[in-house]
Amino acid sequence: MYRYTEFDEAFIRERNAQFRAQVERRISGALTEEEFRPLRLMNGLYLQLHAYMLRVAIPYGTLNSAQMRQLAMIAERWDKGYGHFTTRQNIQYNWPKLGDVPDILDALGEVGMHAIQTSGNCVRNVTADHFAGAAADEIADPRPVAELLRQWSTDHPEFQFLPRKFKVAITGSPNDRAVTRAHDIGLRMVEQDGEPGFEVIVGGGLGRTPMLGMVVRDFLPRADLLPYIEAILSTYNSFGRRDNKYKARIKITLHELGLDDLRSRIEARFAEIRAEWRGADQEILARIEQDFAPPAFRDAPVDAYTRARAADPVFRAWADTNLHEHRAPGYAIVTISTKAHGATPGDASADQMRVMADLAKRYGHDELRISHEQNVILPHVHKSDLPAVHAALKAMGLATANVGLISDIIACPGMDYCALATARSIPVAQEIAQRFESLGLEQEIGAMKIKISGCINACGHHHVGHIGILGLDKAGVESYQITLGGDGTEAAAIGERAGPGFAYDEIVPAVERLVTAYLARRAGPDENFLQTYRRLGAAPFKAALYPEEKAHAA
Repeated sequence: MYRYTEFDEAFIRERNAQFRAQVERRISGALTEEEFRPLRLMNGLYLQLHAYMLRVAIPYGTLNSAQMRQLAMIAERWDKGYGHFTTRQNIQYNWPKLGDVPDILDALGEVGMHAIQTSGNCVRNVTADHFAGAAADEIADPRPVAELLRQWSTDHPEFQFLPRKFKVAITGSPNDRAVTRAHDIGLRMVEQDGEPGFEVIVGGGLGRTPMLGMVVRDFLPRADLLPYIEAILSTYNSFGRRDNKYKARIKITLHELGLDDLRSRIEARFAEIRAEWRGADQEILARIEQDFAPPAFRDAPVDAYTRARAADPVFRAWADTNLHEHRAPGYAIVTISTKAHGATPGDASADQMRVMADLAKRYGHDELRISHEQNVILPHVHKSDLPAVHAALKAMGLATANVGLISDIIACPGMDYCALATARSIPVAQEIAQRFESLGLEQEIGAMKIKISGCINACGHHHVGHIGILGLDKAGVESYQITLGGDGTEAAAIGERAGPGFAYDEIVPAVERLVTAYLARRAGPDENFLQTYRRLGAAPFKAALYPEEKAHAA
């Protein structure tokens, strides 16, 4: 993984010292909150419902054990003993005191981390496939390119004040685990005549106007990537709307101009600037790639894993759901679920973070990843070590065998924390998970993506959930709309709104009726909910959601 250079360290020290002075001026009253607002947002500090919230960047979701331990220390020393992993592969602290934030930023800088550009109308944290560098289906590790984009976009003088925030996601696999089509720019690695390059997708985004991105280049050589990204951003900076923040994202620019027009403008800008790029970016990329050399994988028997699978049904259930195929023989990718039934999705205590750090150091080649699904990954674990890893996770409440199942729910913080939220998300996620655990149906249901947002901004990605739930305020009462058939993979789809919303005490029974309808109508255990929905359409699921309408019709 990338490690800070002397330049990086000096840059972070200078930024933190600058912000420390700004915080002191705010506390003294020399700055009003309104004057302080743009300064704090440039450093990842929000003012939430009850307190300030600090959002820390975890670039492309990659960190090491020392960084995870530092995150644990920060949670314990300056917050309430836990952190919240987000769909942007970041971590948020929900309760820091303003006067402590400069010390937190200095502590982050000690381990090569920061909070720069986790807010603002700029290029946000570049996200990547959380299995990058480990997955068996990968063409190449996309993280060196993600790091190049991070370095290029940080404090870029032209792109600090874009019409609106800008999000980039990248995957090196044909199986899209990075939700690339829901981003302002999505990059999918492809091969042409044996040469790796990128399919470039532009104009995706969720929120109040959900849209899937469109392909502007089927194949872009790696050497052209950075100038092409600059051409996209430059075009957006020139033609993106600034008169209405709700219509300022590049998805609206794409919608208003049309794909052909936007593509021609990007290509014209690319042709204009390409000659200015004389290869320095490729030299930097080559140096970055050295930091991402694969670990020294070991060749060892996997007998301990085989015996544990045969003897321990709890271990076997965990292995069946939480392990993924690794590119190296004898290894597995471990997903650590933060979704114990009844827990807050994405939350991890300081003690849990330390255990995950210890496991990464001892068994995982000192690497961890954060997924956009709010789980933590050990990307490189030899199968012979999996029984020991499972035992350690189990002791800390981190061995829930539910990855990809109905209780593995993405949920935003909702009205428990967020000043923008109009409904609660966390309790709904908790009650759904507990309900289906009590019914004992998780394994029978199989693959299921439920995603919950507490407002129209869609931080819970509900539009691309197999079942999406959007909480809204209707005349002072929480109302939950359901969308069906969303998908965040390479076959991406925006979910269809099912009908009227449900009250808070009705939403869990409504989800139960949906699942019951699915189990009754699927072609067999191998047909998941999304496949059944696509085969049958929405009608039988709407009938299950709104049985009273059927009664009225009769």
